[in-house]
Amino acid sequence: MKKTDSAPHSKTPSKGLTRRGIFALAGASAAVAATPSAAQSYGSGFTHSVASGEPQASSVLLWTRYVGEQETALKWQMSESEDFAELVAQGEVTASVKRDYCAKAIATGLTPDRWYFYRFVSPGGTKSPIGRTRTLPIGPTSNFRLAVFSCANFGFGYFNAYAHAAEANDVDLAVHLGDYIYEYGGDTYPSEDQRHPDRSVAPGGEIVALADYRLRYASYRADPDLQRMHQVLPMIAVWDDHESTNDSWKDGAQNHQPDTEGDWQVRKAIAKQVYREWMPVSDEPYAAYDVGDLATLFRIDTRLEGREEQFDLTAMIRDAGSPEEVLEIFRALRDGPWADPKRQLLGEAQEKWLVESLSASKQRGAVWEVLIQQVLIGKLSSPKGITSLLGDNVPEFARARLTAATLAAEVGLPLNMDAWDGYPAARDRVFEGALEAGSNLVVLAGDTHNAWQFDLTHNGKKVGVEFATSSVSSPGFEGYLSGLPPKLLADALVNANEELTWADTSQRGYMVVDLTPEAATSEWRFLKGIKTRSTELAETRTAIVAPKV
Repeated sequence: MKKTDSAPHSKTPSKGLTRRGIFALAGASAAVAATPSAAQSYGSGFTHSVASGEPQASSVLLWTRYVGEQETALKWQMSESEDFAELVAQGEVTASVKRDYCAKAIATGLTPDRWYFYRFVSPGGTKSPIGRTRTLPIGPTSNFRLAVFSCANFGFGYFNAYAHAAEANDVDLAVHLGDYIYEYGGDTYPSEDQRHPDRSVAPGGEIVALADYRLRYASYRADPDLQRMHQVLPMIAVWDDHESTNDSWKDGAQNHQPDTEGDWQVRKAIAKQVYREWMPVSDEPYAAYDVGDLATLFRIDTRLEGREEQFDLTAMIRDAGSPEEVLEIFRALRDGPWADPKRQLLGEAQEKWLVESLSASKQRGAVWEVLIQQVLIGKLSSPKGITSLLGDNVPEFARARLTAATLAAEVGLPLNMDAWDGYPAARDRVFEGALEAGSNLVVLAGDTHNAWQFDLTHNGKKVGVEFATSSVSSPGFEGYLSGLPPKLLADALVNANEELTWADTSQRGYMVVDLTPEAATSEWRFLKGIKTRSTELAETRTAIVAPKV
């Protein structure tokens, strides 16, 4: 593996930038970006620009929202030129109050590996903003680039990562790994003293009902940087927990109280429905996307489809007395429920599909198998002695969690039970399937708000690599371990974990993954900040991994 160290960002454009120069990135969008999102009204007509997603070799999904006085039939049009002089595809789709006025159409019969422009037209002739999208290649493919995002909490600051990706204009596809919205009320996360003064979301309280979820998406999607990113790039997206509520699983969630918030299955169904209304996604819970002979992208669900309940280490030892009693509790967990060979994260049906699809990908000659999913798959334990470095200003909840994780590490348990680490048998089954198929796994992950790189192994055999992105705006370890120097924390984590080769625990940004037959390259792009709207980068970090075969 070849890696390069962090370095200040060069103002020289990335290679390949000029070949994307088919869509003007200035003009009207710059004026929108200068307008505070809180001052924009949703109004009527085309309220939230356009978006596209679910690309295949000959099809792509198109999205818009049109608010009318009644159900409205919209025309959609696609062209290879921005002036729409010649249409290559067209059709009709209905915007209805039943779907919160969101309209989705699937354009078919398209040419592979081609950029297209698209728009919607109302019965009165009003046109939506023009969007840009593309189809996936077939056959020999030399290069494909993904912009990877996760964890965008509106209240903490601006979505500068989205803005930078749109401005850089050097990727083929946007990938969102979840926590696209957050469900909390306006004074919870962020708290009142953490919230950016110009970044309030609606509704003000925690979202629970159908109208709440819809209004929260409308609030987020009014952000000009998010709109612009959707306008110029197709997206493959997965939900994580905050699209429903914190630490969710198939039958419940940490942040769901049935006695005051109703039946979990009702709330989960609402969250799924509204996500599928407002996002350029299909209704399929998982799917595969062939990128020529270069890669297969697998969109999987580690959150709601089949996940069993997480173990809460802090709660398990709350009433314990001595440290030895705590260790005994953790040993029982380690040797019992945690190691249960039947424990599920994906669910039996999805897991079977994934393992079979990994094999099919290799049989058709793909070089890379890329998992588009939510949570860390690499093995991560708390460093010994980390609690002695915390200082006095650490919030009590963070101190309790790290104390529990440090004691758990003494008996071989991981740091984060909400990740694949909490489901080791499920991870083993996927890794065994990947090894049997001969896969070159590239696992993408978000969720933690920090950036990571893991070399993945199973029983001494190399499985692949994990590239995990930092967050768009949600705070990482620096948010509650401000007294601990970030480099000291990152070094301690790397030194304590054999598979972890690098970590960044204090910066916000996104990740560009460049796939070629010879290598999978990740470039972590860290923004200078999120408190003001800016696309200036602080630094980048690059890792290059060659395929096994």
